[in-house]
Amino acid sequence: MTLKAHVFICTNERPPGHVRGCCQQKKSEQLVQLFKQELVKAGIQKEVRAQKAGCLDVCEFGPAIVVYPEAIWYGKVTPEDIPEIVQSHIIGGTPVHRLKIPGK
Repeated sequence: MTLKAHVFICTNERPPGHVRGCCQQKKSEQLVQLFKQELVKAGIQKEVRAQKAGCLDVCEFGPAIVVYPEAIWYGKVTPEDIPEIVQSHIIGGTPVHRLKIPGK
């Protein structure tokens, strides 16, 4: 099966107080589930895969998400951002610029 897009959501966990922080402590596990629900709601769950990822190495921008094949990196993603990412970027082809990680 060929996918239209592949979404990786960082769920890396570091010890509490780690200088770089981690996405898991910023509730990224919840984002994985919300992303999957939004794909089902949009009827594109067979065309787009959303899944957990290990460290994406942009911890200071967490929770972090990267969308392929375009390699668009999003940071500080909240549950409220998920519908916009799905509608604007995944379905509409227009990245959500306010969430893009600088230099990525």
